[in-house]
Amino acid sequence: MATAFRPVLRPCSRRHWHHQLILIVLTNNAVGRKCYQIASSPRSALRSFPSKQSVSSCPTFPPFHKPCFGLQASPRWTRNFSSTSRQSNWLVPKRPEKSKSTVGRPRMPTGGSVRGTTIVWGDYGLRMRDHDRRVSAMQLKIGEETIRRRLRGMNYKLYTRVSANIGVYTKGNEVRMGKGKGKFDYWASRIPVSRVVFELKGDLHEKVAREAFRLAGHKLPGLWEFVKKGDPPIVGLTKLEPGVTLQSLKMARREPSSEIRGTSILPPSTDTPPMTASSSL
Repeated sequence: MATAFRPVLRPCSRRHWHHQLILIVLTNNAVGRKCYQIASSPRSALRSFPSKQSVSSCPTFPPFHKPCFGLQASPRWTRNFSSTSRQSNWLVPKRPEKSKSTVGRPRMPTGGSVRGTTIVWGDYGLRMRDHDRRVSAMQLKIGEETIRRRLRGMNYKLYTRVSANIGVYTKGNEVRMGKGKGKFDYWASRIPVSRVVFELKGDLHEKVAREAFRLAGHKLPGLWEFVKKGDPPIVGLTKLEPGVTLQSLKMARREPSSEIRGTSILPPSTDTPPMTASSSL
């Protein structure tokens, strides 16, 4: 028989914690496996020592190498090894802001970028249509919950293309100017126009996905549209449909008229004196 003491952290009251010594009694059963029993004191451990008849029914216990002390002794403080990173929350940034964010506006891709306007991972998506705006994390969460509630029990996977990483700071009513920007209120996301926010993939019919995104669009601010994989990208507010290319958008809208094209504009000559100069000089 071998004994070992292991301290375990257990709550005694709401605000206080205390260490309680747990006595683990190791025995060898008939097969040769080690068994264990837990008792609060050595006396109760000897009193509850298993007999020869009940030793074979004891549960197996892994080899006990050395006693553990500190917070790692309790299983609630231990974390199993995992090769993957912890699941991040897309509604809260991973790190806090170093400086308070300004109101700002989403960037408009004037150079011809179509990034974020098409479906990448899924088959269907929800895209903003009318105007860029700042959407709070609570509104995005409500939109996500609306989609999941409509698709409950179905085989699907929902992708999010934005993250709420902008802090919004507010002040109270009738507060004088100055004294800082204010206290933190909530997280938000700057969503530009024609940006895909949600993508959906799975064994779903197009009408079911369209209905789920329609309900989510009613919960979110602004106007939204349903897009499918393979739809043309958007540059600003113009879709690159067949016949419309990025090069044609960069060209002039209309050609100069023939009258302006034939006449040449000459720079003013320096031979004639200016009108404001005096002739007597």
